[in-house]
Amino acid sequence: MAALRQIAFYGKGGIGKSTTSQNTLAALAEMGQKILIVGCDPKADSTRLILHAKAQNSVLSLAAEAGSVEDLELEDVLKTGYRDIRCVESGGPEPGVGCAGRGVITAINFLEENGAYEGVDYVSYDVLGDVVCGGFAMPIRENKAQEIYIVMSGEMMALYAANNIAKGILKYASSGGVRLGGLICNSRMTDKELDLAEALAKRLNSKLIHFVPRDNIVQHAELRRMTVLEYDPESKQAEEYRQLARKIHENGGKGTIPTPITMEELEEMLMEFGILKPEDETIVGQAKKVSA
Repeated sequence: MAALRQIAFYGKGGIGKSTTSQNTLAALAEMGQKILIVGCDPKADSTRLILHAKAQNSVLSLAAEAGSVEDLELEDVLKTGYRDIRCVESGGPEPGVGCAGRGVITAINFLEENGAYEGVDYVSYDVLGDVVCGGFAMPIRENKAQEIYIVMSGEMMALYAANNIAKGILKYASSGGVRLGGLICNSRMTDKELDLAEALAKRLNSKLIHFVPRDNIVQHAELRRMTVLEYDPESKQAEEYRQLARKIHENGGKGTIPTPITMEELEEMLMEFGILKPEDETIVGQAKKVSA
């Protein structure tokens, strides 16, 4: 029996991480892989396209109702969706209260202890935003997620976030088995996007796994709370996700220890591609001149 692959999708908030991950996992399920998704976002919406639901009842909210996590049964929190993909949402505290990371690890421990990982080929963690908050780095810190895929684009803040996430992986790579599986570019149709994504992947000692082109069919499917693979299986975009899924599967759990770069090096790279212009020191602090 093949070893369990524990993967995680990270990336800047709003980059299309949950959409990319759910479409990719649907394609892996189509290939005959048995999938468990563990949503690690307090919004509990990491599984909405698989379950056709707005949000799933989370482990933390159900535990609060029942009294404690020990009072829950696996069937209370585990839902099955498209192509028998198993779905769980860890949930999180009310905004401004507590640490979401505790909820993530509570949920993961509960799932492991109650046999949710048995008979599964892939466990996928969908994690909120960046890893600058230690709580959301929990799947990495606790040595659960072994293979990290960073979803990014050619936008400056997405590149910054990808580099930050690489720093988070590096921090725990020596103490655990976590590795960077690669970068996934979710296109925003910015200038020289593919070139930038490949250049950053190379600088991070990694590779660009796949370039996902922008297509409005993704939004049409999302409005129906469906993956593109279910909404229009014959579409070109569905084939893109199938290619991405095949590449992750063929990656075979291999990854690298990333080599993040400094902010200065990142800005120099952006200047090389003409995305950033060298700063003109003579205009710094100068107010707009009022014409007579």
